[in-house]
Amino acid sequence: MNRLLRRLLGREVAPAGSTGALEPDEHVLAFAALTGGGHLVVTSHGLWFPDGEGVRRVGWHLVSKASWQGGAIVLVEAVEEESLDGVVVLADQRPRRLALAEPGRVPQVVHERVTGSIRSRHHRDLPGGGAWFVQRKVPGRNGFVLQVRPDPGTDPDVVRRFAADVGKQLPR
Repeated sequence: MNRLLRRLLGREVAPAGSTGALEPDEHVLAFAALTGGGHLVVTSHGLWFPDGEGVRRVGWHLVSKASWQGGAIVLVEAVEEESLDGVVVLADQRPRRLALAEPGRVPQVVHERVTGSIRSRHHRDLPGGGAWFVQRKVPGRNGFVLQVRPDPGTDPDVVRRFAADVGKQLPR
């Protein structure tokens, strides 16, 4: 299949070694060479990039923020700290800068995928700050997950209690 036909069908082929094993329903949407070596690969399930000795994927539901700045994708990844009655408490990691040699469609596709994973979002003021409650689609699964991302300085115990209360009211 030629490159144009693969792109039209959403069937890009990533450079060898730039991803791990793709899920059966995961397909490559775009990729770009990183200025320091390796590739950033955008798939239907997330972003693949070099990490230490290999490559790893960050699922779209764990991308808190991805912005295009000065020739680089600046990625803020979240980790799941705990689940409280169906509400997942997240913690943002330090931003990671991935400089692209020639970005092509990568910034546009990343933006579409991050925003497309969000079904709804709501900010709730809490003592010492607040928290974002975000309902997101998890790649490869049916349905949505409710995530809570505390604002910096917000008391973690207050967030946990509030998240657990919200979780108890979720339909089962």
